[in-house]
Amino acid sequence: MESTIKNSWDLREEIIRLRELEKIQNVALKERFSSPVAVLSTVYSLFPKGNPNAENKSNIFNQDFVSLISRFLIPLTLNKTLFKNSGFIVKALVGLVSQKASGYINEDAVVSVWDKIKGLFEKKNSVRGHYPYSL
Repeated sequence: MESTIKNSWDLREEIIRLRELEKIQNVALKERFSSPVAVLSTVYSLFPKGNPNAENKSNIFNQDFVSLISRFLIPLTLNKTLFKNSGFIVKALVGLVSQKASGYINEDAVVSVWDKIKGLFEKKNSVRGHYPYSL
């Protein structure tokens, strides 16, 4: 609700309204996190749900070696190089985003990128082989 503030009385009314809204939201948050069940459900949501026999790459125990290394190496590298003088909040956000991105990095992806790079160099060498007098 955006109300236009034209004078000091409107400003005071808006301040009172916002303070009441803050009180209502504080009560709602206290109710949500007051019971031990709410805390346990938050902790329980960290662990994967579903069929334990199915392969789930989001579970940290079902990942390959490259995924595990990238899960810790990417945030550490970014925070030590690009975001060196950033604040705590920026570093935490970089950590969260890079951990989500590291879920896409696995051994197959690294091998396929390596093969593509290796293929580029092999193509350059094969082109030089066809033309023996070229530079």
